[in-house]
Amino acid sequence: MTRRSVTILGSTGSIGKNTVELIEARPDLYCVEALVANSSVELLAAQARRLKPKMAVVADPAAGPALRQALDGSGIATAAGPEAVVAAAERPAEWVMAAIVGAAGLAPTLAAVRRGAVVALANKECLVCAGSLMIAEVARAGATLLPVDSEHSAIFQVFDFSQVDTVEKIVLTASGGPFRSVSREAMAAMTPQQAVAHPNWSMGAKISVDSATMMNKGLELIEAHHLFAIPEDRIDIVVHPQSVIHSLVAYVDGSVLAQLGSPDMRTPIAYALGWPRRIPAPSPRLDLAAVANLTFEAPDPERFPALRLARLALQTGKSAPTVLNAANEVAVAAFLAGRIGFLDIAATVERTLEALPPVALDSIEDVLAEDQRARARARDLIERTSNS
Repeated sequence: MTRRSVTILGSTGSIGKNTVELIEARPDLYCVEALVANSSVELLAAQARRLKPKMAVVADPAAGPALRQALDGSGIATAAGPEAVVAAAERPAEWVMAAIVGAAGLAPTLAAVRRGAVVALANKECLVCAGSLMIAEVARAGATLLPVDSEHSAIFQVFDFSQVDTVEKIVLTASGGPFRSVSREAMAAMTPQQAVAHPNWSMGAKISVDSATMMNKGLELIEAHHLFAIPEDRIDIVVHPQSVIHSLVAYVDGSVLAQLGSPDMRTPIAYALGWPRRIPAPSPRLDLAAVANLTFEAPDPERFPALRLARLALQTGKSAPTVLNAANEVAVAAFLAGRIGFLDIAATVERTLEALPPVALDSIEDVLAEDQRARARARDLIERTSNS
C-alpha cells in the first residue's frame, strides 16, 4: 500500500477516536491532512500534536480561540465554524472519515464527495436525509462510498456487486439494545443512564439511545436501501443479541453469506482504512466455541415502533426520511436532557411525520430547509408535552 492522506471529520467522537488509534499504529501508511471536532478542544489538540495534521478545526466558533492557544507554536493551522469544517473536508485528503453525528455532517460529507474522495461513511443521517441526492453526487464526482456502520460494512464485504440481480434480500442484524426484553410499560420509566448502557457496543449517547429505541436500525434500513439499491421490502431486520453476525446477504440460489466478528468498531473502520486491501486491527478475535450460542428473534413492532416509522418514511419518500431523522434527533436530545420520557421519543417522531406532509427535495438546500422545519415542529410538540 502507498501512504494515504486522511482527514477525520469528528475525530473526538467514538468512531473518530478509534480511527485515530488505527492511524497512529501505522504511521508508515497514513499521514493526516485535517482533524475536525465540534468543541472538544483539549482532546482535539492532543490528537493534533500526536498526528501532526496540517489543520485542526472546531465547528463551534466560540472554541476557536482556545484551540489556537492550545496549538500555539505547533505549526498546525487552526480554524473554527461550520464553514471551516466544510473547508477542511475540501482539503486534498485521499480518504475522509465522515463521522460527524447528525445532520451537521451532511455539508462536509458532501464536500468530500464532490471532490471525488474515498469517503468512509459513519454518519447514517447523510443517506437518511439526502440519500438520493448523495448517491447521485457520488456517481457524478466518481467518489467512493465505504460504509463504516458494522452492519453495512458486513453487507458490503459479502455483497456481489457484479451480480446484483442475484441478491434476494439483505438482512440487518440488531442487538436489541438494553431494553430488548423489557416490557413497554417498564420502558416508560427508563432513564437516560439506562438507555445509554448498551450491552455490547461502546457508543456515544445519541447512538446508544437510538439503539435502545431501535431507531438506529430504522435509519440503517433507509441507509442500506440507498447504499445497495435494494427496495425496502427486500430488507429484513432480525434481533441477534450476541452481535457476532453483523449482517447477511441472501442469494437466489439459497446461499446466505454473513460477516462475523467480535463487536468492535475497529474492525469495520480498519476495513475502510485499508480498502481495497485489509490492514491489521487490534480487535478481539472471535472464538465461536467461547460464544457457544447464537440466537435470533424477530423484532417486536409494538415495543419498538421506530422500526415501523422508518419503513413508513422510506415508503413515503420525498422529505419523510429527513423529517424522521430531524424529529428523532430533537426528541433524543430532549430525552437525554430529562424533558421527555423514553416512549415520547418515537411518539414525537410519529406526530412530526403526521404534521408535515412530504415535499420533494431537489437540492441539499431543500434538505436543510426541511430538516429545520421538522426540528421546529418537533420542539413545539415536545414543549407541549412537557407543559401538559
